[in-house]
Amino acid sequence: MKVTALAGGVGGAKLLVGLARVQEDLTAVVNTADDTEIYGVLVSPDLDIVTYWLAGMADHTRGWGIQGDTFETVGALGRLGEATWFSLGDRDFATCLLRTSRLAAGATLSEITDQLRRRLGVAVRLLPMSDDAVRTFITTADGRVLGFQEYFVKERQEPPVAGVELRGVSEAAPAPGVLKALRDADTIALCPSNPVVSVGPILGLSEVRDTLVAHPRVVAVSPIIQGKPLKGPADKLMSAVGAEVSAFGVAEMYRDFVDVFVIDNLDSGEAARIEGLGIEVIVTDTVMNEAADSERLAKAIL
Repeated sequence: MKVTALAGGVGGAKLLVGLARVQEDLTAVVNTADDTEIYGVLVSPDLDIVTYWLAGMADHTRGWGIQGDTFETVGALGRLGEATWFSLGDRDFATCLLRTSRLAAGATLSEITDQLRRRLGVAVRLLPMSDDAVRTFITTADGRVLGFQEYFVKERQEPPVAGVELRGVSEAAPAPGVLKALRDADTIALCPSNPVVSVGPILGLSEVRDTLVAHPRVVAVSPIIQGKPLKGPADKLMSAVGAEVSAFGVAEMYRDFVDVFVIDNLDSGEAARIEGLGIEVIVTDTVMNEAADSERLAKAIL
């Protein structure tokens, strides 16, 4: 069986760990609209989170970064008077420095991502959603326009959100191999990632959504349980784009292409409404606290 997953952030990384345990031929298409240039390097948070989790080196307490990393470089920048609201560990910085230098030398983000995952011993094939720059911007209720990391990290997701913009998505092409990985897959899995700013940018790429519509088996896992995300601002962003903040609301956002929708036991009461959209529903425990939980959920999906 060939499986291709769409992923972003910690929820995506956790499910990929489970899928990798039970599935040999696995490809992950990862969101890059959260990427940002800071401290002179290109940071690709979702690509790095996914890579570190699959490599067994992630900081599970924070959810991001590398376990046991130090922060001497950012600390030194702070002592020199630079703004250091974005935490970046020293080993994490090395990843971003390599990415930036190789991009400057003419390599593509796809090539660099493949090199990094191989060097870190990750067997799962990792594809950035695009080699072109796509960036998420958040418009706040008071009229400010913030880059996603400014909103997410610097502002701590506190400002009320009035709108979400994906700059560059209409001009961007899927990275080499993305459409083929989707078309060749026996199952396409949408991880329990933010439907607006993690999965949404991937779906916004030319031909990706049409490819999902044409595919016979697309399975999605709800990132919303009892009207709340387990992590992150999915509820605020879903409200900003007019979506109901619920498992049903996520299913409605995916209704044109999803065949099977996985919801948590606590949301079993929403199954009938989702089935009314013409979608098969699986009700199970979707919370992934340990690797064994991720593996169990992966088996339920497959």
